[in-house]
Amino acid sequence: MSHPLYIAFIWHQHQPLYKSPGSDVSLSPSQHYRLPWVRLHGTKDYLDLVLLLERYPKLHQTVNLVPSLILQLEDYIAGTAFDPYLTASLTPDEQLTQQQREFIIQHFFDANHHTLIDPHPRYAQLYQQRQEKGQAWCLANWELPDYGDLLAWHNLAWIDPLFWDDPEIAAWLKQGRNFTLSDRQRIYSKQREILGRIIPQHRKMQEAGQLEVTTTPYTHPILPLLADTNSGRVAVPNMTLPQQRFQWAEDIPRHLRKAWNFYKDRFGQIPRGLWPSEQSVSPEILPYIINQGFKWICSDEAVLGWTLKHFFDRDGAGNVQQPELLYQPYRLQTAEGDLSIVFRDHRLSDLIGFTYSAMPAKQAAADLVGHLQAIAKMQRDSQSEQPWLVTIALDGENCWEFYPQDGKPFLEALYQSLSDEPRLKLVTVSEFLEEFPATATIPGEQLHSGSWVDGNFTTWIGDRAKNRAWDYLTAAREMLASHPEATEENNPEAWEALYAAEGSDWFWWFGAGHSSNQDAIFDRLFREHLFGIYKALNEPVPPYLKQPVEIHQAQTNHAPQGFIHPVIDGKGDEQDWDKAGRIEIGGARGTMHNSSVIQRLWYGVDHLNFYLRLDFKSGAAPGQDLPAELNLLWFYPEKTMVNSPVPLADVPDAAPLNYLFHHLLEVNLLTQSIQFREAGDNHQWHPRFSRAQVALNNCLELAVPWADLQVPPDYPLRLILVLADEGRFCNYLPENALIPIEVP
Repeated sequence: MSHPLYIAFIWHQHQPLYKSPGSDVSLSPSQHYRLPWVRLHGTKDYLDLVLLLERYPKLHQTVNLVPSLILQLEDYIAGTAFDPYLTASLTPDEQLTQQQREFIIQHFFDANHHTLIDPHPRYAQLYQQRQEKGQAWCLANWELPDYGDLLAWHNLAWIDPLFWDDPEIAAWLKQGRNFTLSDRQRIYSKQREILGRIIPQHRKMQEAGQLEVTTTPYTHPILPLLADTNSGRVAVPNMTLPQQRFQWAEDIPRHLRKAWNFYKDRFGQIPRGLWPSEQSVSPEILPYIINQGFKWICSDEAVLGWTLKHFFDRDGAGNVQQPELLYQPYRLQTAEGDLSIVFRDHRLSDLIGFTYSAMPAKQAAADLVGHLQAIAKMQRDSQSEQPWLVTIALDGENCWEFYPQDGKPFLEALYQSLSDEPRLKLVTVSEFLEEFPATATIPGEQLHSGSWVDGNFTTWIGDRAKNRAWDYLTAAREMLASHPEATEENNPEAWEALYAAEGSDWFWWFGAGHSSNQDAIFDRLFREHLFGIYKALNEPVPPYLKQPVEIHQAQTNHAPQGFIHPVIDGKGDEQDWDKAGRIEIGGARGTMHNSSVIQRLWYGVDHLNFYLRLDFKSGAAPGQDLPAELNLLWFYPEKTMVNSPVPLADVPDAAPLNYLFHHLLEVNLLTQSIQFREAGDNHQWHPRFSRAQVALNNCLELAVPWADLQVPPDYPLRLILVLADEGRFCNYLPENALIPIEVP
């Protein structure tokens, strides 16, 4: 019998503990909560996702709710949680302090402006004033109604469009301006009303069988690193480790037991699935998970690849080769018993998380369904007796900020298509495992130690700042261990502070790789949690906890920090490029010295395009201060193909200019026209069609589709930029280097 293609969506809903654990003169929290993201994501992302699903009863899904998120939701519902954003929002306009006004101007636009600010004219007006005239101008010129409206819109914009037909919300959206304190108080009440529906709705849909709700270790710690920070060296043997080895495996059953009991209390049943924080697994953690009673866990295809010593290649359309290896559950065998594990399709998950937001909703939904139909065809062609399960697992809150209307049009189009397609069947993970128990086995000790980011732990350990944070945590953990009289029963403050500090999020933001407008606040919160341990034990606080773990300053040169999808209009929108790679050109020594007209270069990718941006000195004009021709030349390492030299006169015979290249995109900066060419035999170049986009305004922005370059996913490329004038070489950048690019 032929099976339909089974698909398991798992949405991971998580926020770290923003609650500050006490007060002290030097680190006194003026607010109970440091950041507002539980409240704002709560009104925008957690309820609408399952309400939309409920309209399509044939579709079953899994949602993971982290205990630390639920705890904080309950504080806001009870009215006991206050963050600085909320306190400012509920302050009468005339009583706002100078410090609060500065805070409001700086932070009340912390949102993707394309989707959350621009659709609302009054909010957009205030945003443009801050962007174009600066914070100092706003501080000097804004009047009380400007602050009142900004306070209202910051809260209103985060209310999901699914709720806009509520009469009160509809009235506020129509009102647009002149919001009073009374309006803002009612908006806050509406937020709490929405938050109060989240857990009951999940419980109701789980009891109806459409949803499976899973859990995560209590405060989202990376269990393999709690067991032993040396596990970082499994994937990266030369990793620099913290000075002190953290080895507190005894904390693992504590996190699991607390999550288990917490879940049982809120949902009236025991959990079956566990989402290991950051999909991080290792052989050492399996016995604890099995002994607690969990039946299945999930991780990433990279972890499976390392485990099986098999790299998951993809064809040009992005489909996995040897799909039968990925699209099945496995049984992990240990002395303590067995545990099922599913591995997510990394690329399909990332398409939803990072790329479909930049496409029209119906086109994006059709693309995903097309991928699933292609997998279903491969399943039929394989004539496999075993059913296949495609696991799509990702953050359930962060991506929607980049989608129009918070992803509602995309999800509606997707869910309708999936409901209409009989060969595709959406299931919860437990449903599938009950009907089709895992037959493939992996010895527990063979499981790779890694996470959903590149199959390793470098996002959380290994650089100087991350390692320093681990050393601080180790010292605090040892202090707690030196007080055996401090049990969870008689000193819960010390243990809660420890659990909070063991969460993964703090280490994510330290050091290289990730940065946000709130880095310093995350740094402070981590130290406050550690501080809480010493305070609860009546021990002196180490002086180093009064200082930041790292100095938070803008980075200059750095690699890309995530996917980007800029609007190609030549304006260089700062939000569009905030996760792009960056190379400073203007200050470099040598050819492109500090008088260079090109100041810096930005580059990044999503699943559709490669993106490039060049920032020029103010007032620079192509053809005068700047050569009129820009050539992008693509070099493909480790690939045999026909290549040709740079087709310009006077090119220096020096690396990397004397390399041979396969693709060339020439941009005329005067006309913004492009010529795309591919290398041919005998060092020739042949014209090819291109859908590249280019725009020159106060900077140059460029998008080059991967389809032009005809390279498969997971492929490395190198790029050099050459400036020319009437076919003669003028200069190149970056100096003495190629730009490294990975096709996602």
